[in-house]
Amino acid sequence: MTTRPHTPTTAPTTARENGPAYETVRPVTPCASVLLARNPSPMTLEGTNTWLLADPDRSGQSDRSDLVVVDPGPDQESHLRAVAAAGRVAVVLLTHGHADHSAGARRLHELTGAPVLALDPAHRYGSEGLAEGDVVAQAGVEVRVLATPGHTGDSLCFTVTDASAVGPAVLTGDTILGRGSTVVAHPDGRLGDYLASLRRLRELGPATVLPGHGPELPDAGLAAEAYLRHRAERLDQVRAALAELKDMAGPARPVSPADVVRRVYADVDPALWPAAELSVRAQLDYLQEN
Repeated sequence: MTTRPHTPTTAPTTARENGPAYETVRPVTPCASVLLARNPSPMTLEGTNTWLLADPDRSGQSDRSDLVVVDPGPDQESHLRAVAAAGRVAVVLLTHGHADHSAGARRLHELTGAPVLALDPAHRYGSEGLAEGDVVAQAGVEVRVLATPGHTGDSLCFTVTDASAVGPAVLTGDTILGRGSTVVAHPDGRLGDYLASLRRLRELGPATVLPGHGPELPDAGLAAEAYLRHRAERLDQVRAALAELKDMAGPARPVSPADVVRRVYADVDPALWPAAELSVRAQLDYLQEN
């Protein structure tokens, strides 16, 4: 049977000139479309990607197809109303509890009545949660839950398949971004867990990456391998910086994570240094443990 991208017909179609398109549903794979939230920043890139999942062969059966929504994004009324207008929201899934992904969950639950499922009970609206190995079958798609802690302790990824079987896809939240690298959000995030999660995602091979921020990527295996190389390089840089800073400071002054950030992340926008310090703290813990 011929398949086509799922394009909800009732969503608003507004865009900002010379910039990202907001409140516009963009098809990405036969069963996944994206709606970009209006929260651009150095940490969120163009904004948070809210993913809309549905079987493309069912999209013509009614004016409002069922949808699985992944990461409703920030609590922005115009964005959440655009999500609610895109179809009948059957269920909402959260990759993790950071506000740029989850803050709009309660309002979307109010607008649609759809339950919100997450690993952390604090972010659930409904009686059920999510755990490793769970399968959510709604809107003609099957979403399988992968526990991928590291960015945060509650981080999940979701693999998705539909009747077309065009090819696998994985929704990665902040575990793999469409551009750049992510933060290991110490102390909740742990580098050892993150490396194990990347190795697990590497095993998915040529699955399309549908990230929480930035553009989609064609190959989860290659993306995860690149992230693993980057983390190994950063660890080497942190080891070298620690040795140099200890030699310079002497035993009287301990080396702080901020000292390491200024040396290792000297070529990074200082606006990102607070986030980089979280990763450095996670790296220092990892080096001490190993």
